[in-house]
Amino acid sequence: MEKPEFLPGVPDNFQRLWTPHRLVYIQNGQQPPTDECPFCLAPAGSDEDGLIVYRGKTCFVLLNLFPYNSGHLLVCTYRHVPDYDQTTPEEAAEMGSLTKRAMEVLRTVAQAQGFNIGMNQGVLAGAGIAEHLHQHIVPRWANDSNFFPIIAKTKAMPRLLGEIRSEIQAAWG
Repeated sequence: MEKPEFLPGVPDNFQRLWTPHRLVYIQNGQQPPTDECPFCLAPAGSDEDGLIVYRGKTCFVLLNLFPYNSGHLLVCTYRHVPDYDQTTPEEAAEMGSLTKRAMEVLRTVAQAQGFNIGMNQGVLAGAGIAEHLHQHIVPRWANDSNFFPIIAKTKAMPRLLGEIRSEIQAAWG
């Protein structure tokens, strides 16, 4: 008797990318799942729940819940301010020093070969959460992109958020 071609467990020549953490992003129209600011909520909980890797005096560092690459970090002010020109001198200085430290840690933990660093300020500039200032630190590697983002609007993520958060936090020092 021949085996049916498409039964559970029978290969079907498709690769699958399992990204259940992105479901909330898709279901909410790429908006945060709450009316409250996620960057104000994150420091109120545990580091693990908030994906926080470091807490400073005026700013903190956390993993992006919807990363472009594994290890995509955000440096956020604790204060709920929308734009860089509204930071205090202390906040601006700490944001810079935490960005520098994030690069050092990602070079060690993730062997990052380059970085995209920046801020999108305001909805028109592409900020997903425009009300709370945050800076992106996106680690990059040779050949880290493929056809998925262009053709399928899908990003392959080789590391789980909890796994990379623990490694980054441990290396932060």
